Amino acid sequence: MLKIGLTGGIGCGKTTVCRLFADLGVPVVDADLIARRLVEPGEPALQAIVQTFGADMLKTDGSLDRPKLREAIFADPEQKRRLDAIMHPRVYARIAADVAALQADYCLIAVPLLLESKNPYVVDRILVVDCPQPLQIERVVTRDKLSAEQAQAIVASQMSRPERLARADDVIDNSAGPELLAEQVKSLHNSYIFLATARTPPA
Repeated sequence: MLKIGLTGGIGCGKTTVCRLFADLGVPVVDADLIARRLVEPGEPALQAIVQTFGADMLKTDGSLDRPKLREAIFADPEQKRRLDAIMHPRVYARIAADVAALQADYCLIAVPLLLESKNPYVVDRILVVDCPQPLQIERVVTRDKLSAEQAQAIVASQMSRPERLARADDVIDNSAGPELLAEQVKSLHNSYIFLATARTPPA
């Protein structure tokens, strides 16, 4: 099975692109969704976070206080490394298990920090969802109710746009309207089916 790693900067539209591929029947393994499940109450990852960062990272209902954790790791790079050490091995292990259970010509593996991770998940092709930085910041401000300064800080903490594009095998431009976006997804879908079929030996 052909494995396509989908990535891109915050606010570039990765979720929208994943939904368009899913609408075409493509199985999507989403690292963000996996990470959310891994920190639900009672999960070992949440217990490890509490042991590392303190019980004040929990809300009164016992769930993870995401804004507080996000603030802590962006204020201190060492704290971010500690969180990555907790989450990354667990997320990648779950991705591998989910992919192994699939039966399809190809699948999409959405990992926001696919290119930044020190232990990246191995994929056959890298698909980058891209848009200009001003639009990226505008979307983050609107979606996450952050200030422009906060959004800029998050964007600055990620891999630069030129470096991300240089490492891409395929790029989707998400700076135009939904019709153009859907056309790009459909075109890549056809290409990936062809690539997956071409590399599959005859029975």
